[in-house]
Amino acid sequence: MTNVIRVLVVDDSAFVRKVVSQMLARSPFIEVVGMARDGGEALDMVERVKPDVITLDLMMSPMNGVEFIREQMARRPIPVVTCSIAHETGALALDAFDAGAVEFVQKPTALATDRLLDISEELVSKVKAAAAVQMKNLERVIRGRNGRAPLAVGDGGTAAAPAAPTPSGVGARRAEIVVIGTSTGGPQALRYLIPKLPADFPVPVAIALHMPEGYTEMFAKRLDELSPLRVKEAEEGDILRPGLVLLAPAGRHLTFTRDGSNVVRGHLDVRPIDTQHRPSVDVLFRAAADAYGDAVIGVVMTGMGNDGLLGAAHIKGCGGRVVTEAESSCVVYGMPRVAFERGGVMRQYALAQISEAILDACDGAPDRNGRSSGVVNAA
Repeated sequence: MTNVIRVLVVDDSAFVRKVVSQMLARSPFIEVVGMARDGGEALDMVERVKPDVITLDLMMSPMNGVEFIREQMARRPIPVVTCSIAHETGALALDAFDAGAVEFVQKPTALATDRLLDISEELVSKVKAAAAVQMKNLERVIRGRNGRAPLAVGDGGTAAAPAAPTPSGVGARRAEIVVIGTSTGGPQALRYLIPKLPADFPVPVAIALHMPEGYTEMFAKRLDELSPLRVKEAEEGDILRPGLVLLAPAGRHLTFTRDGSNVVRGHLDVRPIDTQHRPSVDVLFRAAADAYGDAVIGVVMTGMGNDGLLGAAHIKGCGGRVVTEAESSCVVYGMPRVAFERGGVMRQYALAQISEAILDACDGAPDRNGRSSGVVNAA
C-alpha cells in the first residue's frame, strides 16, 4: 500500500477519539486528518478534510451514526468503519450496514479505559480494508437491493474474455448443497442474493460470513424476513434440508456430519483454532466437500484476504464446482480474485447473475444465458 489513508474519527467521547486516533497513527499507512463529536459535525468536516475512510461511533446525538451514513452516502459515498458496543447497538450496526457501512469493529467496553487498545490491530486492518472498497459497486448493490434501480449484469466494468470450457464442468451432477463465503461487502451482497432464491429452492445453503460475535443471529433474522427461504443462525445438530439457509455463528466454524441414516447435520466447533477467521470459509467448504463429495457448489463473494482459497481447491479436487463473484460487482475483489487465480476456479459471475448460476447447478441445466457450463467471467 503506497498511499497514506486519510481518516476522520467520529465519536462523542473525547477519550475514545483520542485513543482511536493514537491507535491509527501507529500505522505508517494511516493519517488521522480530523476528529468530530457527532454526525452533524462530521458532515461539515468531511467537506474540509476530504477523508478516505471514516471511523464512526453509532450512539451519538443529535445525529447518530446511521443517520450520518445515510446523509453522507447521499452526498458523497465514503467507506465507513463503525466502532461500537454489540449489546447496546446490535440493531444499529445492522442498520449501518444497510445504509452503506463497510466494516464493523466491536468496542470491548463502553467505558473510558485502556481496554480500547485491545482492538488496535483489528481497527487498523479494517481501515486498510475499507480503503480498498469500491464504493460505486456498493452503491449499485444497495440501489438494486432496495429496488431503486436494477443491478444490471454489466454494472461496474467490462467483461473479461471468457475462460475456456472445462471438461469437469460439463455434465456435472446436480448440486446437493450450496456453500457461500464472504467478508467485506458481504452483508449487503447477501441481502441482495438470498432473497432471489425461490421458495422451492431444492437444496440447503450454508454461509460463512466474517462478522463480529453478537451480530450473526440478528443478521440471519433480517435475511429470514426478506427471503422466501428459512434463514437462521446455525445451531448444533441442525438437519440440512432443502430451502434451509444456515448462517455460521460468529466465533465458531460450521461443519457437517452424516449419520448412518444418511442424514446430514450441522456441527459447530471452535476448532481448528489456527484459522484467521472463525467462521472460516475454508473450513466450511472443506466440510461440505467431505460430506457431499462432488455434489457441492461453492460461491466465493466479495471480501478482503484469501479465505476460501484452500476450500475452493478442495471442492474442485472432490469434483464439485466453485464460482466467484466478478470484479465488476465486488465491493472488495480480494477473496474472489485469489480463488479465481489460484484455486482452480474457472467461472465468475457478477452479483446479478449468481442466483441464476446457483439455480443452474441445482437443476443440472446449462447456463441460463446460453453459455456453456464452463464459460463465465461475466461482468
